Amino acid sequence: MPSGLFALLDDVATIAKVAAASIDDVGAAASKAGVKAAGVVVDDTAVTPRYVTGFTPDRELPIIWRITKGSLFNKLVLILPALLLLSTFLPWAITPLLMLGGAYLCFEGAEKVLHSLQEDKTSLEEDAEIVADKDHEEMMVKGAVRTDFILSAEIMVIALNEVLDEHLVMRGATLALVAVLITVAVYGVVGLIVKMDDIGLHMAKEGNKARQAIGRGLVALMPKLLAALATIGTAAMLWVGGQIVLHGLDEYHIGGIGHWLHDTAHALGGGLPLAGLWEWLINAGGAGVFGLLLGGLIVGALHFIPGKKAAH
Repeated sequence: MPSGLFALLDDVATIAKVAAASIDDVGAAASKAGVKAAGVVVDDTAVTPRYVTGFTPDRELPIIWRITKGSLFNKLVLILPALLLLSTFLPWAITPLLMLGGAYLCFEGAEKVLHSLQEDKTSLEEDAEIVADKDHEEMMVKGAVRTDFILSAEIMVIALNEVLDEHLVMRGATLALVAVLITVAVYGVVGLIVKMDDIGLHMAKEGNKARQAIGRGLVALMPKLLAALATIGTAAMLWVGGQIVLHGLDEYHIGGIGHWLHDTAHALGGGLPLAGLWEWLINAGGAGVFGLLLGGLIVGALHFIPGKKAAH
């Protein structure tokens, strides 16, 4: 009996070790996939705060919570099952989907660059006059969730591409973990950014001089932070989108631009201090330039479609 008990305990311990290893594997895969999707995540974080512009402070966090729930629904209920079916029955379609999503990111990035070069004071004045009623809130939440769907789909496809060789359960668990962690991270940061000016105002009114100075600094910092996030988000879209398309072209043995860029980065940065960093910067910069050129071509082409406007 004791030997049987010890054998049972040994079996339980073995199962526990296997389960722990599986959890570690899922965590490692999710981490790797999340890093690959980082560019889209940055843009998602940069885009969302504009959807709570024009609302009273007491409605900002509830709106972000509604968008967060919509984002989780997009990833876990709509996108995850579709991608698992796709990866099981049509795995060859993953690369074209990635390239299509990459081209869309290049288009969005190029369009944002175009907008940044144009002065649109009228739209800024219109945004300042927004009336924050329930109908407007509903419209903004739906718009945010629609935008999130596009970015979430790209994040999930990038993540799936990193675990295509794993079995179905591993793929599903990794994608689910990526979906939850990225959503919590993105909208947690968005909530903090949106409320930071309120925190700064509160600190500026109360406490000692140091606390008040920090509060005023936060209030002054927020516009600069949002502008920096928008710039970083645009650069990340062009870099990630360009890199995805280049990788796909290399996979289909078209052009060889990706391989040439990799070899050039190695030749230029290999002999410098911090060679790995320089090679990454050259690769990212080259992919970003390619993404800007590709996105610019798409934006230009859309101008020739009757009834369509590339900039909106």
